[in-house]
Order: sequence, then structure tokens, then C-alpha cells
Amino acid sequence: MMMDSKDLEAEIHPLKNEDGKLQENLESQAKKEDNLKCTPLQSRLSRCRTVVFFLSLFICLLVVFVISFIIPCPDRPTSQGMWRINYNTAVTYDFLAMEDINRDRIQDVLFLYKNTNGSNNFNQSCADEGFSSPCAFVAAVSGANGSILWEKPAAQDVSLVECAIPQPRDSGASSACVLMDRPGSFIAVNSFTGETLWNRPSSLGRNTSILSPLLQVPDLDADGVPDLLVVTQEGKEVNGYIYSGSTGHQIGHRASLGVDGTSGSLLHVTRAGAHYILLPCAGFLCGQSMKDLYEKVTGRDSPLRRDLRWEDMLNTTNHKLLSHSSGAIHYLMNVPGKGGEDLLLVSSEACVLLDGQELAPRWTISTAQVLRKPILGHYKPDTLAVVIENGTGTDRQILLLDLSTGAILWSQALPGLAGDPQSASLPTADHRSAFFFWGLHELTSANQMEPGDTQHSLYMFHPTLPGILLELVNISANIVAFQVALFEPGRHAACILLTGPASPDTPGLVSMVKHKIQDLILSSRVIHLADGGPDNDQAIRDRLSRLRYRSEA
Repeated sequence: MMMDSKDLEAEIHPLKNEDGKLQENLESQAKKEDNLKCTPLQSRLSRCRTVVFFLSLFICLLVVFVISFIIPCPDRPTSQGMWRINYNTAVTYDFLAMEDINRDRIQDVLFLYKNTNGSNNFNQSCADEGFSSPCAFVAAVSGANGSILWEKPAAQDVSLVECAIPQPRDSGASSACVLMDRPGSFIAVNSFTGETLWNRPSSLGRNTSILSPLLQVPDLDADGVPDLLVVTQEGKEVNGYIYSGSTGHQIGHRASLGVDGTSGSLLHVTRAGAHYILLPCAGFLCGQSMKDLYEKVTGRDSPLRRDLRWEDMLNTTNHKLLSHSSGAIHYLMNVPGKGGEDLLLVSSEACVLLDGQELAPRWTISTAQVLRKPILGHYKPDTLAVVIENGTGTDRQILLLDLSTGAILWSQALPGLAGDPQSASLPTADHRSAFFFWGLHELTSANQMEPGDTQHSLYMFHPTLPGILLELVNISANIVAFQVALFEPGRHAACILLTGPASPDTPGLVSMVKHKIQDLILSSRVIHLADGGPDNDQAIRDRLSRLRYRSEA
């Protein structure tokens, strides 16, 4: 039998084999000793990593705990759904402005009233500012709870007011309310503190009538702030006065606009970037370029431009741009158009949309009598509509027109009186608008009621329910001013009602009330404009109460 070569080798060299095994054992033992030496080092590193990990985790948790529970978060003020403030033996003005005055992210309210003294909280009198009693006070009211943030005597009487006027950075005020005192002073008040920024005597004559509104015009004195244009009427002559928006100083002297116009002036920018002042002149549309007006009042060249197309249309003698054949022009508005702004004219007989450059009619709709300025809103998603209140009394109709075509999108008879406040709209999150109209309570006949005895009702309409109106609130007091606004972004909308005496010569109770729209909806009366409908009244209230609102921007 043959032996294996390895076995044979072992028999021949037994010592050599033992030496090999011994060598292998020594190498194996050395490796074990090396492993034993490395194991404590690796173990120590692992323990260090574990300690570092848990220490980092503990620090992170500690930071979260400190931020969440120890460092107090700033208190977010709770906005009350309803509040009211009252002033006895006072009168008020048709003016409301919204601005976040106390920086709490809730819109606050600026308004004017005329009284001998201010509220008890501030204990101010007309004599403190050198006015005789009674005088006009400017007041800022918290939109959250109705508390008075500040108030002060600002003028003897007010003929014109405009807020949100930008101010220079070094003035300490980001915006101001500018007032024109009836005796002729020009005053700017810091919107956030009530501090008087400047007070200038104006050069207006005693028999001068101020034609609203106060217009912001391009910065002509190069101080970085828009300037202000006051349009006045003295006899049959219409004049323009330009004032610095930062100091109130008059720029140049007065200049005649060469027209026989009325209130409702407008600053319009053509497609060429030229600025023109437009005024209703009976059955005509009159105008003058800001460049010409500035050069008249200062005698210097202006960096502003003229529009050659408009200069060709403009009569250099009487400054008439357009002959309007549908009666006297009552209202004039800039509205968004294709590539720029168009012009909406409302006359005694028709409502016309004009191309903002060529002044050619885009559409015309006949109207009977429009007593209030139209408003804009969205009936269809992201498609502008214009609201026209056509007619008076029992013949009054609310018309929602497609702004681009003039087509009637929705109409509804809604009896009302000439003294009703202007309608309003508020954008909703579905890219439509909620519309608010004033009318007679119970939709009764206007011929059967005297204006002083009438209950005004506020109605709400949303295009998703075209057969439904909600009667939100009714009121018998004289409504001087009304506004619907978004007080907190995406949170809640509310309406502000300012009521007071109908005559400025008979002081009485002046009240300002805030109503949250959602609360009014939940307690509203549902009016079905057509028979049938898939929802009951409570389901309709619940559906509309869930509406979310958005800002105009």
C-alpha cells in the first residue's frame, strides 16, 4: 500500500513537523495577544462616542425645553368679534382708514369726529392745540378691542383728508394723514403716534371750494416722496395747487386748469407713461398733463412727459378731451385694463368703459340713475366685475357686470334710499369676492318710509350661491361711513359702521361699531331669491361662515 506523501514526510522528518506546529501556535497566540491589547482601546472609543451622542441629545432637548416652556412667547392679542365706542354731543365725518398702528398684526381704524373735548382717557381739549371749541379730532382705535390708541385735536374743521401718505425716512414716520383745514391750513399727522409732522398755512382764498379728492402726484421736488395736488374751484375757475408731500410747502403758485369742472378729479397714466389730471366737465371729459401744470406753477421745465396721442385729442383752448353724449359725468374711475389702466365713466344715462389710451368705448350699458360710485370685485375666479347700483327707491337694481365685456353676470332688485352707504367687496380665498349691499329692511317699499324712520339692512352675496342673499344686520341710525376690511390676514374679516347726526350743526351721539363677518353670518336671515335650492338655511349659514378671505394684494 502506498503512503501519502505528507505522512511519509512526517515519518522521515518528525522534528521538522513539530517545529511547524509550534510556530503556528506561537503566531496564533501573538494574534490573540494583539487582539486583547486592541479590544480595550476600541471599547473606550465606543464609550466616548456614546457619551458624546447622549450629551448632544441632552443639549438639544434642553434647548427645545427652554424655548418652549421657559422663554415666554409674545402674546398674540385676541381680536374681539364685536366692540363699540361712543362719543356724546359730537358730529363725525365720512372718513375711515385702516392701518396697523400698534404693530400687533391686526388692522386698526383711523377716523375723525368734532367735539369740544376728547375722550376721557386722553383728557384733551381744542384749546390745547390753539383751536376754538368745537374742533376736529383725529383718533386711532385698536381693531382688536376698540381701545383708543391715540387721539388729538388736529384742525378747526376738516374739508379734505387722506391717509397712508408716504413720508421721508428721516421724519420718524412711515406714513401720515394729511388734512386740509377749512380755514386754509395744511396739516400732516403721524399715523402711528398722532404727532403733528407739519402745519402750513395755505394760500387758498376765503371763498374757495375744495374739490375732492386729494391727489398724490409724481415727486416733483426730488425729495423721494410723492407730492400732493389740491384742486379747487373759485367761482367758475378751477385751479390746482401743488404741495410737497414731505414738508407741506407749496411748490410754485396756483395755476388755472382752464376748465369748468366738478369734484371727482383723477390722475391717469397713459400707455406712454404720461400723467394727466382728468375732471368731469358736465358732458365732457376734461384734462391737462401734469407736465404742463408743473411748468405753469413753477416756470421751470419738468422731467415729466406728454403723450403725443393725447395732445392731439386735447383741445388746447378748453382742455376738453372727449365729448360724452350720454349726459353729465358723475363718476370717473381708473380700472385695470390690457397693458395699462382703462377709464370707467358713469353718467346720468350710461356707464361706459373707455380704452385708457385711445379713449374709444369698449362697451356701454344704459343706466337710469347711479347715485354711488361703482366698486370692483370678482364674480368669477380672477375675473374682475364692476358693481353698478342702477336706479333709486323701489326701482333700484344691483348689477354685476363683466369688466372686460360689460355683460351682466348677476342682477337683483334691492330697494334702497339715496342715503344708503356705498357697497363694498372683499376677496375670498376661492379667488372670487363677497359683496356687501345696503338696502331697505324686509325689502319693503321705499315710498312708504321716511328717510329718518328707515331701517337700513346690510346684505351679503357670494357668487357660489347666486340665488341667496344674507341679511346680516339692520340699523336705524344715520350711517355716516361704512367699510369692510380684512383685519387679520386669512383670519377674520369685519365691517366698521360709523354712525352720527345727519347734520354737522346738531351734535349728538357718535358711535363706531365693529362686527365680525363670520358672527353676522351665523346669526343672519337667509333670503331665497328663487324657489327651491339644495340646502336648508342653517346649511347655507354654515357654508358661508367657512369662507376664508384674502387681502387685495
